[in-house]
Amino acid sequence: MIRVELRQRKRENGKTSLFLDFYPPIVDPKTGKKKRQEFLKLYIIDKPKTQGQRDFNRQVMQTAEEILANRISQIRKADIYNDFEKEKLKIKELNELDFVDYFKKILRKQKGSNLKTWISVQNYLTDFFPNGIKFGEINERVIEEFKDYLLSTTSSRSEKTLLSNNSALSYFNKIKATLRQAFKDGILQIDLNAKISPIKAQETRREYLSIDELQVLVKTPCRDKLLKKAALFSALTGLRFSDIEKLTGREVRHHDDKYYLAFTQKKTSGIETHYISKQAFDLLGEFKEDDSKIFDGLKYSAHANGILAEWIRSAGINKRITFHNFRHTYATLQLDNGTDIYTVSKLLGHKNVKTTQIYAKVIDEKKRAAADRIQLDFDIELD
Repeated sequence: MIRVELRQRKRENGKTSLFLDFYPPIVDPKTGKKKRQEFLKLYIIDKPKTQGQRDFNRQVMQTAEEILANRISQIRKADIYNDFEKEKLKIKELNELDFVDYFKKILRKQKGSNLKTWISVQNYLTDFFPNGIKFGEINERVIEEFKDYLLSTTSSRSEKTLLSNNSALSYFNKIKATLRQAFKDGILQIDLNAKISPIKAQETRREYLSIDELQVLVKTPCRDKLLKKAALFSALTGLRFSDIEKLTGREVRHHDDKYYLAFTQKKTSGIETHYISKQAFDLLGEFKEDDSKIFDGLKYSAHANGILAEWIRSAGINKRITFHNFRHTYATLQLDNGTDIYTVSKLLGHKNVKTTQIYAKVIDEKKRAAADRIQLDFDIELD
């Protein structure tokens, strides 16, 4: 048992300092070193002459004795609780932490387009848990209920439209990532993320344009010439809108007969060396080889989408085409012309070739359809 006593030490200035004396010495939580004394930075007046000085000394001594009582209480608790009980107290404190607040802390570390997704998840979280939820209340049932909520709730864009399956998948993966991090941080005592299954991906049709349809679009006027040039550039290079919009002259390189882009993908933050054709290079026209944007003025908006749809219709194409479908077109045409899937994956900047396999399925569908085009008349008997 550690003994604590309040002691006094006279100073030359006519005052006496007060300090606590520990035996045996205790470990200072700030420095990690053992200490025998704790100076309270409290002083009493030696030989008080007035009532005011005596009252002052009495108040100081009272404060010092309160600190002494507090230290004794702390030491007794440390001695009373065994390691198991201390661990239970720690777990109790962690269980009181709020899961939504913890999610927001992780959100603040996100960047780029990924940040927008995390913010969307936060909005759904606060809707589902308006008063927050303690980690001690988090279990498989609660997380499964939130999963069901995502699969049945409406989109933030329109109350008349359900949140898409793949958006729910992406959002729920952020919840699982948060649970995984909480387990790593020691807040969760069990790995809930490993016990909870993700939302299954739902295959979506990747619409694309044929080479003939692209050729028609080249000859079809568009009200926004910059938008038209950007869309055709995407079809020739596979670049996303976000990377085309920020493309600068300094990022476009050419040496002998080689043309390529040296840039950082906005979505993945990956540094890319992306080879392009001479036709794609020529499409850019004249530009300054500095930090000026080549597609300066290009904006993603509902108005731009309307112009794009109008251009597609006026070309006689009856497909629902967005700007991103020009990237799909690039991937599909590359595979259709014999480029292997690994190379296409690298050209698209995919981290995993599995992401690119959806385009390979489109090609397989085309092959199956082509097989059915040769039909013979077997109404006669064969020899």
